[in-house]
Amino acid sequence: MSLAARPARRLSRLAPWFVLVLVLVGTACSRDFPQTTLAPKGDLARIEDDIFYTTVKWATLVFVLVEGALVYAIFRFRGRPGDAEPDQIHGNTVVEIVWTVIPALILAVIAVPTVKAIFKENETPKGSDVLTVEVIGHQWWWEFRYPSLNLTTANELHVPVGRTVSLKMGAYDVIHSFWLPQFAGKRDVFPNRETRLWFTAEEPGEYTGQCAEFCGVQHGRMAFRVVAQDAAAFIAWSDHMKTLGAPPAAPTPAKPDSVKTSSAGAAVQEPAGKPGAGAPQADSAKAAPAEDPLVAQGQKLFLMKGCVGCHSLVAYNAPQGLLGPNLANVGARTYIAAGTLPNTDENLAHWIRVPQDVKHGVLMPNLGVTEDEAKALVAFLRTHR
Repeated sequence: MSLAARPARRLSRLAPWFVLVLVLVGTACSRDFPQTTLAPKGDLARIEDDIFYTTVKWATLVFVLVEGALVYAIFRFRGRPGDAEPDQIHGNTVVEIVWTVIPALILAVIAVPTVKAIFKENETPKGSDVLTVEVIGHQWWWEFRYPSLNLTTANELHVPVGRTVSLKMGAYDVIHSFWLPQFAGKRDVFPNRETRLWFTAEEPGEYTGQCAEFCGVQHGRMAFRVVAQDAAAFIAWSDHMKTLGAPPAAPTPAKPDSVKTSSAGAAVQEPAGKPGAGAPQADSAKAAPAEDPLVAQGQKLFLMKGCVGCHSLVAYNAPQGLLGPNLANVGARTYIAAGTLPNTDENLAHWIRVPQDVKHGVLMPNLGVTEDEAKALVAFLRTHR
């Protein structure tokens, strides 16, 4: 083989590896990952995204100039045979001032929008149209309470599009970190201390969130979903949630003292003062037996196995301080066990039977539920949607 052919052969051997590296780099730049920050869907996330790209642009410019000057110097001033010993230079005041002032100016240009964004992020939104949600981090799931709607749910945060959401956050046990990649940054949540965050969803859809602070062995399985809905869909969801777990009741006419409250720009009727007779006062697990025998069996098992001691099936006026997530709409959720498993009948039955096998260390114990009992419990829980 000639000497000229050897480099070409080496290049042909390296070509597949080069293509593989390009594919990997291209994949890393994709915006299709569920927890990407490269596709902001909220105003606060867009502010953070602008700062990120501003920093990247300046960093790229600095890299090109510095590396370009370095490469130029390597070839322009490289040593050649016969060159005399170069003069020794001990500093250059002008050059040193230049390479100090330029980075300082670049840092100042980046710092101004960064500081403005920090103050903006720390604001507490005010106004009658702001939706306040209380967020409580547990090992290892998320609880969401809507004080203005008197609703409680778990692991799925429903928000109206175009309406500012103000989050008041805390933790039940240890330090967690609430992260909504496409809506806002990360914010640590602590026991006995309130931290705050806000965002405004711009587009309907389902988005993934995650605990971003190590909080125990199942930290990586402490996810949640943000369900952004248009105004009408959010009102329909909140109205439906108020009926979950409520015993059957005859409709009552609106009282004269009812008032209109604005939800995402649309008027809805809410009873003035305390909840009326329509508010559920008893858990549906204790309501009248179901007609379906399998559902009725699951209803009894929910009481006999002690599930009712840790979980509520009522979303409206729900009891607080229970150890387990609120299950009022568990039948309709996308995932179970805080984003660990898709909400299928098989996965739900498996979770009920052996939760410690799925998420070792969770407070939910293995209760010795048989496969038939698990099917009955699944049938019962599936009616809560």
